[in-house]
Amino acid sequence: QVQLVESGGGLVQAGESLRLSCAASGGTFSRYFMGWFRQAPGKERDVVAAISWSGGETYYEDSVKGRFTISRDNDKNTVYLQMNSLKPEDTAVYYCNVEGYYDGTHYHTGAIWGQGTQVTVSS
Repeated sequence: QVQLVESGGGLVQAGESLRLSCAASGGTFSRYFMGWFRQAPGKERDVVAAISWSGGETYYEDSVKGRFTISRDNDKNTVYLQMNSLKPEDTAVYYCNVEGYYDGTHYHTGAIWGQGTQVTVSS
């Protein structure tokens, strides 16, 4: 069974840092973009950052540029989000996403989501 498990969330003060991890299992994900999304109460889920399979291509939402860094380790099937200089407006549930996987025989496409990890930044 394909599964994404996020960890690393918590409560921090403004200006502090957190590192989120997303461990993927049940397949191989190295050919697919992986990304981090977030959803604040009463708001839609929006992309925060994404990374290509090689790590050579990255995308960041404007409000996190220069503060967040996405990376991945394909050997470990893990994607990371280093979050520095956190602000109260970064408070949200953060979700990991991948757009497909390889089960050893076939490639499967379709969004896969983790259960989310809460990040709360106090002022």
